[in-house]
Amino acid sequence: MTRSAFEKVKTGLDDAKAYLDASAEKSHYRIHVPSRVNVKKIRSRLGLSQESFAQTYGFALSAVRDWEQGRRQPDRSARILLKVVEKEPEAVMRALAKTA
Repeated sequence: MTRSAFEKVKTGLDDAKAYLDASAEKSHYRIHVPSRVNVKKIRSRLGLSQESFAQTYGFALSAVRDWEQGRRQPDRSARILLKVVEKEPEAVMRALAKTA
């Protein structure tokens, strides 16, 4: 490996480490909003019925059905929430929980 290639790899690893340990400058990173989300896969992985999934995460049951049957696609905001549900379902439940 050339010195130049090594330096590029090392820089990339240093950047990844900084991102993971939260010491990186957050303004340098952008989010990716997927153009499509597999709602049925997310729901099935969580072991929820369509009705339970809709109630748990604040979606209209009709929207969940339409998304899964391909009649509609989730809008940008819903796709973002669905990706968070996919990766961190408990965090969404905590954030949406009613407090006494």
